[in-house]
Amino acid sequence: MWGLTGGIMTMIRGAAAITGAASGIGRALAIEFAHRGCDLALADRDEAGLKSLAAEIGAQRKISVHRVDVSEPDDIAQFAAEAIATHPALNIVINNAGVALMGTFEEIDQAQMDWLFDINFWGVVHGTRAFLPHLKTQAEAHVVNISSIFGIIAPPGQSAYAAAKFAVRGFSESVRHELAVARSPVRLSVVHPGGVATSIARSSRTGVGVTDNARRAEAIDRFERAAKTTPKDAALRIIRGIERNEPRILIGNDARFMDILQRFRPGTYWAPLQRRLEKMGK
Repeated sequence: MWGLTGGIMTMIRGAAAITGAASGIGRALAIEFAHRGCDLALADRDEAGLKSLAAEIGAQRKISVHRVDVSEPDDIAQFAAEAIATHPALNIVINNAGVALMGTFEEIDQAQMDWLFDINFWGVVHGTRAFLPHLKTQAEAHVVNISSIFGIIAPPGQSAYAAAKFAVRGFSESVRHELAVARSPVRLSVVHPGGVATSIARSSRTGVGVTDNARRAEAIDRFERAAKTTPKDAALRIIRGIERNEPRILIGNDARFMDILQRFRPGTYWAPLQRRLEKMGK
């Protein structure tokens, strides 16, 4: 069967490895994959959250849980080795783990920027590298790298986050093209969520130069009011994108609008977008 993008459709089967699986989109993906008959290798720093998720899914699927800090390449390599040994049919990898950092470029220091990049960008790169040799041995396989709508537009106050998510987009698109040229059985999708109702804003770090605590509270409130998509709906959209072999998966009406606006006004999108956001916030 042929998908909407002209590629052979991927069947959801085998086993899936998911980072950042203890909460948010990662948790929702694990539940939806389990419902579709996938076994699971679940990774996160939050061991209690992983165990709770495994208990919620129950004995319907074979599940392994792995405490992994994706900023540590050795952790990722060990996760891949253990996940593949436990699930030889593993053919889906979701590089989902991510963090947020509030502050302008001048308000965050280099150590904070490095911390975010180690998770949001290098975690994706190392995760792809660790699993790719195994995935290439499968009849069909899929890598999903989570970017953001901030991998398409770059608002003020998000210099570190946007830089990392743009990097995820560029890395993913290049690797996808390499796989296609090589006629690899591995497909790759990059995901650009808009506002999804997760805890990422509340769990974000604040730049060392940010002294106004009220600003953080306002930013969290603004994000949570704008985050209209549920993690379940985001997970369902990602799964549909995998099934259709979509190279780019946009999640939410907000993401689709911002993507279109950026296409028409690539150098001047921020002023009209800011006006629209201000109206929405009233």
